Formats: sequence, structure tokens, C-alpha cells
Amino acid sequence: METKTARLTLLIDPVKKKTFEELCAAQDLTPSQVVRQMSATIWNFTAWITPLKAGLVQPEQYAPSEGNCRFLDECA
Repeated sequence: METKTARLTLLIDPVKKKTFEELCAAQDLTPSQVVRQMSATIWNFTAWITPLKAGLVQPEQYAPSEGNCRFLDECA
């Protein structure tokens, strides 16, 4: 697991921010806790897109609508 943290600043519409905060509160979570939980999703996205940028796979191999599958051959 990572030992250091870095700041990520998001600019968001005030109405959406208020809605997000209300939804977090309804789950008895702080916005920071929810964002930390989302960091796994950010990491998964990074792992998903990196092979394409590195030229290790071709765009037609991607199956983004297949849920957890990153590439078509993983969904078979």
C-alpha cells in the first residue's frame, strides 16, 4: 500500500457539491472518506488505461461496457 499521499483538488459545481455532501452524510460518511474509497476506482482506471497509452494493447481490444473486464479477451 502507498506510504505517501498527495492532494487532489476538484472544482465542482456548488449544487453538485452540496448534493454530494448530503449523500455522504446520509451514509454517515464524510466526503473525504467517500473520496478515499473512490481511490480504488481511480487506481483501477489508471491500470486500465496505462497499457493503451504504452502501446501494449490496441483500442479495439477494450471493452469498457463489460463491467470489470479491461480487454475483450478477459471477458470470454
